[in-house]
Amino acid sequence: MYQQLLNKEAKLAVIGLGYVGLPIALEFAKKISVIGFDINEKRVEMMRNNIDPSGELESSAFEGADITFTHELDVLKEARFFIVAVPTPIDAYALPDLKPLIGASTTVGKVLKEGDYVVYESTVYPGCTEEDCIPVLERESGLKFPADFKVGYSPERINPGDKEHTLTKIVKVVAGCDAESLDVIAKVYELVVEAGVHRASSIKVAEAAKIIENTQRDVNIALMNELSIIFDRMNINTFEVLEAAGTKWNFLKFFPGLVGGHCIGVDPYYLTYKAKALGYDSKVILSGRTINDGMGAYVASKAIKMMIKEGVAISKAKVLVMGATFKENVEDIRNSKVADVINELKSFGVQVDVVDPYASSEELEHEYGFALTQNPSNDYDAVVVAVNHKDYLGHDEDYFKGISSDNPIVIDLKGIYRGKINSLPYWSL
Repeated sequence: MYQQLLNKEAKLAVIGLGYVGLPIALEFAKKISVIGFDINEKRVEMMRNNIDPSGELESSAFEGADITFTHELDVLKEARFFIVAVPTPIDAYALPDLKPLIGASTTVGKVLKEGDYVVYESTVYPGCTEEDCIPVLERESGLKFPADFKVGYSPERINPGDKEHTLTKIVKVVAGCDAESLDVIAKVYELVVEAGVHRASSIKVAEAAKIIENTQRDVNIALMNELSIIFDRMNINTFEVLEAAGTKWNFLKFFPGLVGGHCIGVDPYYLTYKAKALGYDSKVILSGRTINDGMGAYVASKAIKMMIKEGVAISKAKVLVMGATFKENVEDIRNSKVADVINELKSFGVQVDVVDPYASSEELEHEYGFALTQNPSNDYDAVVVAVNHKDYLGHDEDYFKGISSDNPIVIDLKGIYRGKINSLPYWSL
């Protein structure tokens, strides 16, 4: 299989061309022949015109790539090595939503041939690939695993907005269903990953490795958020505390903040779901999730209390929220916890305007029910800087005074204006 791909006698297909799938597809397309498959015809057309719908890649990333973009099964049939990179979200009850993954497995199953390979990159709980995906591949293809086709797992490690830790520079964890498949899958990824690969002993180990990467970050950020709540009651600044503690060589540098996005705020629920199915109720992980999921409401309530203290009539209050994406300098609004801040403020009757230099107003309205404010006013009672976009870093006190009728409250979640705001009521996590 490896040699056939190298000689372009066989094609590799990537199913799902979002933040994860498209960079993978384009990197492989520099070395071998690739089919990029997505069910969204509009997105496919954009990529045919060298446009990344996610806004992460420049048009130059498409140049010289041996890739065919399609939404048609007939084209996908030409592939022999399939990489599945679709989202794995949670539903309204914080339970795993496997519909995209099962849908992608169904699609691959329809075109699967004897001797083909299928590698999953989507983040899942340990056991999902073998227990949930392979039966779908067998059912749709009529083939038997592992005699007729091979399956592997190689978790994605793409960090949206990060231009330093890109696909080629991060060690790739790979796993196969047997020794032969592991060797082939490792060699295929070594074509594009300069940092090399780590060969996991089993698919479950690779699945578990990925899910604890984000669970570990989630729990550590939850600790910082809880400390922030405690320190606020002590009237000391959390960032100053962390700055002092960080002078010790082995202090772990995590910071408080809103935890959203498609990974850190989601993946721990996959692990706790599987743990519960096995008869264990997670304690530390779910406690961390509870803290982080409640931070939006906490920030909003702090804003309300500060406005009341400043004599603002809450029923007539106007608040500007700056930033709506789940992290700085990206377009991605998936699972953005800024929406929780906005909704909580609105529940008090506050008028909330929202601005963001990266987010799509149409997508925000579709996902969360609010749009971006095209013409912000100059009479805000409070400003919540929710995302530390680079566009906001240069603002000073005069800027915030200029968008208010009086002296506005400045709520700076990431502490980017610490030491710069002196005469206005100021608060950070």
